[in-house]
Order: sequence, then C-alpha cells, then structure tokens
Amino acid sequence: MFKRDRYLRQMGAITSISLVAGCGVFSSDSSDEGKSILVGTTSEPSTLDPAASWDNSWELFRNVHQALLNFPAGASEPEPDAAESCRFTDGASTVYSCKLREGLKFSNGHTLDAKAVKYSIDRIKKINVNGGPAGLLNSLSRVEAKGDQEVVFHLNQPDATFPFVLSTPAMSIVDPEEYPANALRKDGKVTGSGPYNLESYEEGKQAVLVKNGNYKGIADRKNSAVTIRYFRESAAMADALRDKQIDVVYRGLRASDIVDIQDNSGDEGLQLVENPTTEISYLVFNPKDPWAKKVSVRKAIAQIVDRPALAHNIYKDTVEPLYSMIPKGLVGHTTGFFDDFGNPSAAKAKQILAADGITEPVPLTLWYTTDRYGSQTKPAFEELKRQLEASDLFKVTLKSRPWKTYVSGYQKGEYPVFGRGWFPDFPDADNFIAPFVGEQNALGTPYDTPEITGKLIPDSRRESDRGAVAAEFEKAQQILLDDARLLPLWQGKQHVAANEEIGGAENAIDPATMMAMWELYWKTSW
Repeated sequence: MFKRDRYLRQMGAITSISLVAGCGVFSSDSSDEGKSILVGTTSEPSTLDPAASWDNSWELFRNVHQALLNFPAGASEPEPDAAESCRFTDGASTVYSCKLREGLKFSNGHTLDAKAVKYSIDRIKKINVNGGPAGLLNSLSRVEAKGDQEVVFHLNQPDATFPFVLSTPAMSIVDPEEYPANALRKDGKVTGSGPYNLESYEEGKQAVLVKNGNYKGIADRKNSAVTIRYFRESAAMADALRDKQIDVVYRGLRASDIVDIQDNSGDEGLQLVENPTTEISYLVFNPKDPWAKKVSVRKAIAQIVDRPALAHNIYKDTVEPLYSMIPKGLVGHTTGFFDDFGNPSAAKAKQILAADGITEPVPLTLWYTTDRYGSQTKPAFEELKRQLEASDLFKVTLKSRPWKTYVSGYQKGEYPVFGRGWFPDFPDADNFIAPFVGEQNALGTPYDTPEITGKLIPDSRRESDRGAVAAEFEKAQQILLDDARLLPLWQGKQHVAANEEIGGAENAIDPATMMAMWELYWKTSW
C-alpha cells in the first residue's frame, strides 16, 4: 500500500524513485537498439497541430516537434534546444532573445530559421483557438526575426516565466510551408524538427516514431524507434503489458494495477517507477449554469466532498488529498479549502444553502471524460455522486464523453460541473493560477479576476527569484477560494510500468509530466 505522508519537495530537488530492487548497472549500448519500444497510454492526442493544443497532445509533440528550450533529464530550469542560447537582454524582463543553432532543418529537409520561429508563434495568436495555447502568450507583444539566426520576443509587461512558456510543446516550431498561417493543418500529418519523425499515425490506435536524422538538440536518443499505442481502457493496457504485447505504460494505469505491479513485479517480470509530480485533479463550475453559478452551491459542495475517502477508497492512496490549486512542493501552496471548510459536514453545507434560501435538493449534472485520465475516473465520479447525495442536499446526474468531444463540450460551456486534470506546463506556481483565469484560459470559460490578472500575476512575474513570490500566490488562491469556482481534489504521482528489460524509465518523465521517449532503451546486462 502507498503511504500518504510522502510529500513533494521543491521541484528542483525532485528525483525519480525506482520501486524495483535487485537491478544492477545497465548499459544503453544494445543489440536491440534498432528494435522499436512499444509504449502504451490512455492519453490520445486531441489534435496534431500545436496551435490548437493546450492539453495531452503535448505528450506527442514533445517527441516529434522542437521548441527553443526544453527540459533535459533531471533539470528544473529549461535549457536551449533549437536555440543555442537565450537570455533577457534588459533589466526589466521584457525583451527575450534567442540565437538558433546552426544548420537546423525540419524533418522534410526545409530550413528552420528565425522566420520559421516567428511564424510558428504568430500563428498561435492569429488562429486563437478557444481554450488553446494563445492564452499562454498574454504577455507577448510581438516577435521579431533578426536575420536568420536570432529571434527577439518583446513583452508587454515583465515576465520572468516567459522562458518556461517557450519550453512548452505549444510553442513547437513548425514549417511555414506545411502549416497555414491562419488555419489549422488538416491533413493528419506532422512536420517537425524534434528527436523523432512521425512515420505514421492512426487516430485512436497508434503513433509510429522513428529517429529524425535531421535533429539537432539536447535529446540524447537511446533508441531508434518508438511506437505509442493508445488504449481506451486501462485494464486492457495493463493486460497488454503483462502479456508483453507492449513494453512500457506511462499514463492511465488503474490504482489497483499500480499496487499489483508494485507487489508482484518480480513474478511478472515488470518494474514500477514512481515519479513524484505536481499533477492535480479538480472540478470546474460553469458560472452560466443556473445552479453552478451560485457561490452557496459551490461552497456547499466544497463542504461535503471527502478527499481522503476519494484518495483511499478509489485511488488506493496512490494520490493525496489536495486543498489548494497550487500543489505541494511549489511556492504558494496552501491548505485553504481545509482551513475554511475543515472536515466534510452535511450539516454545515445545509446551513450554507439555507442562508441563500435553498431548501430543496439541488439538481446538478457532473461530467467526466471516459478516456483521458484512466479507468479510475468513472468510479471517482461515482464516489463524488455518492458523497453529495448522501447529504440529502443534492441530486446528481453523471454524464461522460471521450476526450475529443469532451473538450469541445466544455469549451462551448455545455457542462454545469466538469472534471479536469492538470499536468503542469512548467514547474512554477504561476502555471496553476494563470491558465485558469482571464478572458482566455485553458478551460474555455472566461473567468474575470482583475486582482489576479491585473496585479498579482504581473507583480509575481517581475520577480526572477521564483522562491520570492509566495505572498502573491497565496493572495490569488484566497480569491479562488472565496469564489470556489475551482475545487481541487487530489495531487497525484506519475507511475511508469515497464518490462524489466527496459531501461531509462526513471529519467523519462520531465517536470511537465510528459514522457521523453528518447530516454528509454533495451538493457543489455544484468
């Protein structure tokens, strides 16, 4: 059983913990080097165009596209990738300049230069997909290409987090000849400059990656090919791993499978690597819904939800209760929802509703996605329904959709209350506040919070010492707590399960919880 008293340390000090004993030192020089590694996940891309994605599609982009900066194994700060060097050129953190590596090319042989970088960033803002990555670029005023090798970003306000933004797969550099300036690419193909080429892609089935011979960057590829297989059901994926039909699983395992693999790894020829992360799960309330828009309803739900029961009964203690949007391990983390609401209490929730004149059970529909966060999502929402209805204060209907249509639904404002997970874009408290507020946000639902967007976030971004911004983020979280439009549920860990013949799993999850496929390799000695 997993212990719930293991807390994340500061992200810069996070290390991967292998749960496998008895292994020796392995070499990545292997006679199997040319053999494709088969990776399973429930995290299928919703799009193949970086300009449309602020979601799990990034996990594929990280491996087939290239950004100016990236996170090498074990790093807590982004380092140049397509760039040779990057830096702020003024004292106010408003002008950021990157010099490109020499000789960069896309997978089709076309030249990757400063104009291509400018084109890639500009099209994100031009296309401006609702709930898309344009929301990450609110501080960007304009992009300047100076010759072939230098790109300069002019910001409209100081933003010390901008290098982190440039490291996200949303800022992937695309070929101007292959990607329209004002529309998304529709042919189902990818042209990138990352460690791998996307040799073929079958929606809902698999992505075949092969080594990109034109790649120049920081990825030290330890294999020549990876095939990612997409599963609808966690159980089928776990069975495929045990049956050696796939070699690695990196997202979507059920809690019961995690515990089983941990307890029986030796007998099954498997290994389990636990990567402490800042992944969170939360509920979103739609302010346009007649019931969810009421603060009293939202706070009554916050008063009833039993996070420890959810973590223990459903997730087998593979997650921990979370009481703020900023997770443990990051500056600005608080326990606000526990401090304000304490232990679950139907009596207190009844008082909250009665004070607003609500005396009859509140009808609510809770939505969740069937195939994004693993098979544990359905029982988790059934547990939330049970908790709310046991109070006699709510009548809950559960509805669900596959991720692709689920995204479209919340972006259109169709759901009264819906579940989301958040895998950080970068390891900073800013990324657990800014994406959820303002006119453009990752939820597709405008959230007008002028004190956060107009003062607290801008003030925090002036500070290059990210450890010195706790006060701003604690105030921002108090505003979110008072509104209760976002309800944090739990903080998770990322588990990688693999065939015992696979190495590199302990280095494969980056600080944004995406898998660097290039770190995986076949072991050659025991």
